[in-house]
Amino acid sequence: MDYNTVFLNIAKSYGGIISTSIAAKYGISKAVLYKLCRANKIYRIVKGQYILPDDMQDELLAISNRSKRIIFSHETALYLHGISDRTPFEHTVTAPSGCIPSAAIKSECKVYYIKPDLFELGKTIMRTPAGNDVPAYDLERTICDIIRSRNKLGTETFIAALKRYVVNPKKDLNKLNSYAKNMGVSNILHQYLEVLL
Repeated sequence: MDYNTVFLNIAKSYGGIISTSIAAKYGISKAVLYKLCRANKIYRIVKGQYILPDDMQDELLAISNRSKRIIFSHETALYLHGISDRTPFEHTVTAPSGCIPSAAIKSECKVYYIKPDLFELGKTIMRTPAGNDVPAYDLERTICDIIRSRNKLGTETFIAALKRYVVNPKKDLNKLNSYAKNMGVSNILHQYLEVLL
């Protein structure tokens, strides 16, 4: 079997990441992956995920592939929406309460928890800087999240995000108001918007 061709095809189809489950569909066992990794033909990024030696890892895609029960939120979502110009030092995800993300996710990300009935609210698909699609919250949900977590985020990040949101031509104040009611932050939201609008 020509592993180079197979891995190139997998990498092209899956955002550069070769997972053990996808490799198995192509008839490549974990033992073969281990052997190729030791020979520096592929590199292990975390358990069950590999990249080709010349490829750059898409961190966001790699994190997203580890669990279907996380959505990028807070600072990472602000970054994906272009509301923050700084790449987050630590990526942020939200999981439904009761869900325990893997140790790999917890070691690389700040994890927020939300009631399961609010977990999907505002979920959308965003493109990473590397060009791959990942789940993230839409802009209005992200603003509600940062209002809920304003004490943990720091005033500078929180205020800067709100200021950029109010001048964003894509903002949807009706949707923002609806989300804020569902998430119990409408009073606080209105206090800040009165000053900024």
